[in-house]
Amino acid sequence: MMHTFAGKVALITGGSSGIGRAAALCFAAQGAKVLVTGRRAGPLEETAATHPDIVGLVADVASEKDAARTVAQAVDLWGRLDILVNNAGAGAILALPDASAERIAGILAVNVVGPSILAAAALPYLQKTKGTIVNISSTFGHKAAAGISHYAASKAALEHLTRCWALELAPSGIRVNAIAAGPTESNALIGMMGLSPEAAAAIEAQEREQIPLKRRGTPDDVARWILTLAEGHSAWVTGQVIAVDGGLSAT
Repeated sequence: MMHTFAGKVALITGGSSGIGRAAALCFAAQGAKVLVTGRRAGPLEETAATHPDIVGLVADVASEKDAARTVAQAVDLWGRLDILVNNAGAGAILALPDASAERIAGILAVNVVGPSILAAAALPYLQKTKGTIVNISSTFGHKAAAGISHYAASKAALEHLTRCWALELAPSGIRVNAIAAGPTESNALIGMMGLSPEAAAAIEAQEREQIPLKRRGTPDDVARWILTLAEGHSAWVTGQVIAVDGGLSAT
C-alpha cells in the first residue's frame, strides 16, 4: 500500500458521512493522521472506528470558538497541520418568497463563514508546513438552478474565496483549490435539504437523466480528487475549481 501522506495531518469538516468520511478513509489509508468534525457524536464515532488514525471531534463549523478548538485539537494530537478540507455544507430548497434572513444566514454561516474562520485559525500551522486547503463546492456554485439560489450563491462565494485565498496565501507556500462536486449518493437531499424520501428519490432520478454520464457520483469519486489536490504531484496547482460532476456543469 502506498503511504503518500505518511507524517501528514489532515483536518476534514463534515467528516461523519458521505464525501467527508470517504476522504478521511482515503487519507488514513495513505498514512495520514485525520481529525474529522461534525455536529453529531454517533456518526463521528462510526467514522473514527473505521481506522485507528481517524479521530472524531464534535464541533460547529460556524462557531469561531469551535474553529480555534478544532485546530488546537489537531495540533495537540499530532503537532502539526498539513491539510484542511472544508467539506461541511448547509443548504435548502428555498424559493425566493420563502427566504428569511434567518434561513439565508444559516446557509452562509456554514458554507462561507465556517470555511473562512477555520482557515484563519489553521493559517499559522499551514504556514509552517506549506500546507494546502481544499474547499468543497458544488456544480451549482457556477451553474444556475431554480429553487436553490442561496445555496448556489454561497457555493459561488466559496469558489471565489478559493481563488482570492490562493493569491493571498501563495507567498506563504500554501495552495488553495476547490472541488465543485456534482450530485453525489448521500443523504444530503433528505438530511440537508429537508426533502421527503419520495421527493428526494424523484430528484435523484431526474439528476441521473441530466448528468451526461447517467449516474450520480459516489463519495469516493470526489474523495479521490481531494487527495489528488492535496498531494505533492499537484504542487503547481492553486486557485483552481475542479468540476467532478459527470459532466453536469457542461450542460
